[in-house]
Amino acid sequence: MSEISGDLRATMRLWTCGVTVVTTASGDRRSGMTVSSFTSISLDPPQVLVCLQKYTPTAQLVQESGVFAVSLLGTGQDRISDQFAGYTDLPDGADRFHGVDTVSHKTGAPVLAVAVAWLDCRVSAVHDGGTHFIFVGDVVATGRNPDPVSPLVYHNRQYWRLTQ
Repeated sequence: MSEISGDLRATMRLWTCGVTVVTTASGDRRSGMTVSSFTSISLDPPQVLVCLQKYTPTAQLVQESGVFAVSLLGTGQDRISDQFAGYTDLPDGADRFHGVDTVSHKTGAPVLAVAVAWLDCRVSAVHDGGTHFIFVGDVVATGRNPDPVSPLVYHNRQYWRLTQ
């Protein structure tokens, strides 16, 4: 890693962001990972983007399936974020979905049932982003928890709670 790459990593830790889990499925295979590089692009057409490291199983399966879902996490869902980031010990043979209920909507990509909000997307473009793929997704369905829930926030390698 170059010196500027290390400096960039240290700088970007100071960018506060929400926490999402990006998931996908193809046939009987499914994959998911915690992602902070997510944003809305357009309301018309409804589009979002996610950035996934190229060599992760999730990025590979999104390329194959052409679909992904984004589940926005809320306060108190640190454990789910850690599990999908690969920081949790799981039973032998268990995937990152272990103990996490999912539902599916239009594309069949798994959505975390406990998500604060979610987006179901079809890939409309893939761009090379160096170490990452930038997936642009057309939002084909979305929803949210009817109860107001504060988002899970990540800043400088820690989870934070928003207060009013």
